Amino acid sequence: MRKLRISLSMIVFTLIAIGIVMVYSSTAIYAWQKYSDSAYFLKRHLFFIFISVLCTASVMSFDYRILSKYAKILVLLSLFFLILLQIPGVSREIAGAKRWFRLFRGLSFQPSEFANLAVIIYAASFLSRKGLARMEQFSFGFLPVLAVLGMVNFLVLIQPDLGTVVALSMVVFIMLFIAGARLRYLNYIFLSTLPFLYLLIFNVPYRRVRIMAFLNPWADSLGSGFQLIQSQVALGCGGIFGRGLGKSLQKLFYLPAAHTDFIFSILGEELGFFATAAVVGLFILLFLYGCKIAKSTRDTFGAFLSLGIISLLSLKAILNIGVSIGIFPTKGLPLPFISYGGSSLVVDMISFGLLLNVARFAVEP
Repeated sequence: MRKLRISLSMIVFTLIAIGIVMVYSSTAIYAWQKYSDSAYFLKRHLFFIFISVLCTASVMSFDYRILSKYAKILVLLSLFFLILLQIPGVSREIAGAKRWFRLFRGLSFQPSEFANLAVIIYAASFLSRKGLARMEQFSFGFLPVLAVLGMVNFLVLIQPDLGTVVALSMVVFIMLFIAGARLRYLNYIFLSTLPFLYLLIFNVPYRRVRIMAFLNPWADSLGSGFQLIQSQVALGCGGIFGRGLGKSLQKLFYLPAAHTDFIFSILGEELGFFATAAVVGLFILLFLYGCKIAKSTRDTFGAFLSLGIISLLSLKAILNIGVSIGIFPTKGLPLPFISYGGSSLVVDMISFGLLLNVARFAVEP
């Protein structure tokens, strides 16, 4: 499995390298105008990468199975951070959302990213201790995981952040299904959440506007549909080979969040269809290698942990790319390993380190 770990590492660091180039390309002009330093965001991104690599090395230095013993503590810690966000003056509020802690020199930490990983670790630990017979019982094999998921989701939802709630819920449901939970239980839970999901979307003005903009962005091309239109314009203008690196026009204050949520669109505009296809191919390989690790692990905790991690990373990539090309409504999820970001990149790299850790300690040779 050493070759598998090397291949996986090459994929991730290739994505990171692409991200470094695209973060600088998409932010240089904006950074120069706002901070008089075209490399302002690049420097911060490189700092996040440095911290991420240190974290990756750290999680690879111990046997990952230790985490199973501390799964409940990690969940409680994540709940504590999420509750702390609601205390006035503690969190950093941006556009009405309380999702970040203020750190030093303008840096911030997003607890929901840590909570995602904590819930996956808890679910993997819980499911590894239950056999198929217990998983078929609603009270003992199904309800405890849903209770933890529900508490985390509630605290994330009031930030508010519906996109993270949907992504994490889908990952946990995948883990439960693979663990042997009865399909009818999953269907009952899914159907029971539909009315609440409807209310959360259509009773909240900005979410309703997002859905309407997704269905018909041209109805308000200079308002709610502006971002989606500009994203598709960027991809369309890139054509097969792109305008050329650094030559994007949409990043010139046309496409908001070009270096975070819509970095894939700038990649397509500057480097073209083949570059975007290559990135999609890298994520497909990442998913396949992650599944191979999950399938080959000798202990169930490692299998479920790998499954949860690779499901979350893949789902985030699918949702981000789907938003960029217009097949999903805007959700605010970054593209793993490529988008500019602190907490997201660090937690994604920690997740990647755990995946390598499983391949190192628990995978059959």
